[in-house]
Amino acid sequence: MPVRKIKPTTPGQRQKVASTFSELTTSKPTKSLLEPLKKSGGRNNTGKMTVRNIGGGHKRRYRVIDFKRDKDNVVATVQTIEYDPNRTARIALVAYADGEKRYIIAPNGLQVGQEIASGKGVAPEVGNTLFLSDIPLGTIVHNVELNPGQGAKMARSAGSYAQLTSREGNFAILKLPSGESRKVLVTCKATVGSVSNSDHALEVHGKAGRRRWLGRRPRVRAVAMNPVDHPMGGGEGRASGGHPRSRKGLLAKGYKTRHKKKPSSKYIVERRKK
Repeated sequence: MPVRKIKPTTPGQRQKVASTFSELTTSKPTKSLLEPLKKSGGRNNTGKMTVRNIGGGHKRRYRVIDFKRDKDNVVATVQTIEYDPNRTARIALVAYADGEKRYIIAPNGLQVGQEIASGKGVAPEVGNTLFLSDIPLGTIVHNVELNPGQGAKMARSAGSYAQLTSREGNFAILKLPSGESRKVLVTCKATVGSVSNSDHALEVHGKAGRRRWLGRRPRVRAVAMNPVDHPMGGGEGRASGGHPRSRKGLLAKGYKTRHKKKPSSKYIVERRKK
């Protein structure tokens, strides 16, 4: 999934670095796995703007992704690798032996025609989904469940992965993309391999208009505002803005915002790196 630097034929193209999309095998999604996707524009149910800088963007349809991989011990064949506008990773259309089709997050190295499976006793190969109790130590995994049967919650975005480092009783210890080590029940499922499109972080939009296509509106810097609008606003001339903080006054850049009594803290073995 390489990227390419665009020739500077226009000012917007000059800085642009885009994906080659060379891994995609089709441009048309499967209609039965599409759902409508409504945009909020950052407004709540009363029409009040609750999230700033959101609006516009290209119309999208949601691709229904199988995060549970609960069709155990039925072999599926990869039919296509596709683009999904709703996520950074690529998705794969798989057809099960009984005729059912589903979308999954495509792992790195997944090929069209490859057979994958999930459940107990499945080989720990790329694309296969197993219980953490059955995966060999040191294996790279993604799409990790937090609760059995809940569906994947961790390591789902482009290029991300977790590593199974050890097991202690009913828990497996995973080293997460953030650097945090965390306990997860061994009865939870994970998929072998890392998520596709690892070069996504190298992409450069090149112009503000491309951000607008993605539904992002312009953002005003806090130090450019007046004191009434932001704690970092105001001052004579170009004032630096004082301590970095949010619009509501919550400190940023080093101030810990995680709740001290959060129930999941007992599962964290090692905190994420600063």
